[in-house]
Amino acid sequence: MYSRELLKGILKPIILKLLNDHGKMYGYEIVQHVKASSQGKVLIKEGSLYPSLHALTKEGYLETEAVMVGNRTRKYYRLTGKGKDAVAPAVNEVIEFQATLSTLFGKPKTALS
Repeated sequence: MYSRELLKGILKPIILKLLNDHGKMYGYEIVQHVKASSQGKVLIKEGSLYPSLHALTKEGYLETEAVMVGNRTRKYYRLTGKGKDAVAPAVNEVIEFQATLSTLFGKPKTALS
């Protein structure tokens, strides 16, 4: 599992990319999808996820839809037009940053002990 500090800067691009790929998703679904896709290496906590979802909504990148599931309301998030426009730049920035980190740290075959 990666540290909270490392995940903090990458969470918004992860959310934008996931919603671009999957349409609408609810919070727990996002957490589980990231966990499964990363083979348990990226664990998003509710305390990080929901503030990011709320910030992206407030900034106009996401919209919400409340759906009754059984006897409870589930809040789904989906990209707005502005959110869709932000996906490619966000993903490209992460890819460029990853390349810069590879330059700085090299590409070790195993983690340092």
